[in-house]
Amino acid sequence: MLENPFIFKIQRYSIHDGPGIRTTIFFRGCPLSCQWCHNPESQVMPKKMNSDGFEDIVTSFMNEIEKDLIFYDESNGGATFSGGEPLCQPNLLFTLVDQCREKQIHTCLDTCGFASFEVLEQAAKKADLILYDVKLADENTHKKYTGQYAAPILNNLKQLSKLNANVKLRFPLIPDITDTDENIDGIIAFLIKNTLYRDINLLPYHHTGEGKYEKLNKKYYLKYTLPPTEKRLAEVKQIFESSGFMVNIGG
Repeated sequence: MLENPFIFKIQRYSIHDGPGIRTTIFFRGCPLSCQWCHNPESQVMPKKMNSDGFEDIVTSFMNEIEKDLIFYDESNGGATFSGGEPLCQPNLLFTLVDQCREKQIHTCLDTCGFASFEVLEQAAKKADLILYDVKLADENTHKKYTGQYAAPILNNLKQLSKLNANVKLRFPLIPDITDTDENIDGIIAFLIKNTLYRDINLLPYHHTGEGKYEKLNKKYYLKYTLPPTEKRLAEVKQIFESSGFMVNIGG
């Protein structure tokens, strides 16, 4: 696994970060601090990258991505850029996406959507698919649990829809936080009123990242939160489907 101050992990053979078998590149830095984040080590913003060694960094990561070309071809997979938030490092992100496209490697951007629309628009024009998180519809609740207000994220999604950008939505199902009837109704109402997007993945909460918080001496707020039950997952799936959404669990 390659690692540097700008990317903290490369995960090969990923099957939950877009279509097919993928290599996922995890960028450092995120403007959000979601209480359920399973990559808390990614939240610290990286230092500004200088030009020295930039080409070598790009080449090293492209070498990793290209190791699995045969699997991408057989599964319609490719490379996914995740994090953290890749839009925090647009120069590195765009360079990697451009080089993937030159080699006909399918690209996904996994984003929280909190960025300037100029950067997001450029990313949407370059990447083949945007995996876009929608979490909380209420401004104050979004601020409480993620550290930022929802308006920039929802407005960016609205603008992407106007451009007919290729977007698949992802909704993290966090008991008592995102998983409330009020929030689910609010998310659905916003999407129906403001976007064309009706394809959504439900991402059930899990404890995978809990141990990382201890190592980082950070408080894990959801220590006693249990994952949603299969019954609840089915209920939420039905709520979205009854409003005209195509729903997958996981991914």
